[in-house]
Amino acid sequence: MSKIKGSFMQIKKIFIAGDHAAFEAKEVSKKILENLGFEPIDLGANSPQISVDYPDFAKALCDEVSKDEGNFGILICGTGLGISMAANRNPQIRCALCHDRFTATMSREHNDANVLAFGARVVGAGVIEDMIKAFFSTEFAGGRHERRVNKLGSCLC
Repeated sequence: MSKIKGSFMQIKKIFIAGDHAAFEAKEVSKKILENLGFEPIDLGANSPQISVDYPDFAKALCDEVSKDEGNFGILICGTGLGISMAANRNPQIRCALCHDRFTATMSREHNDANVLAFGARVVGAGVIEDMIKAFFSTEFAGGRHERRVNKLGSCLC
């Protein structure tokens, strides 16, 4: 159970992963999640000094998130660009690259995102906290947005 008031989302598990550039932002994010009452599951990377490939971490997280509708994730790399692109190759993932509270809120409300992505070199700790709070306290609005989100699963652009 999270400490976020007004949240009705059924969050079972939150996975978190990032490459070496994301290590410190990942640690900050884990503390924020823990303060909100969540127990994040860290899938790495485990060092800022050892260069790793972001697609490997995106795949590991997406494999876990895809196992259950109640699973969510946070992915981080230097800019958030590469890791979000890699994540969105999985048809069950709706990964939103966010830059602030507004984009994090809209990613849930309008797009039913199940993975939040951001760039460790783009946003600071305060913005990270705002995004995490917004993302995990906003429900999908459904309605006209549901029709659009349903098209994502069949979109072969």
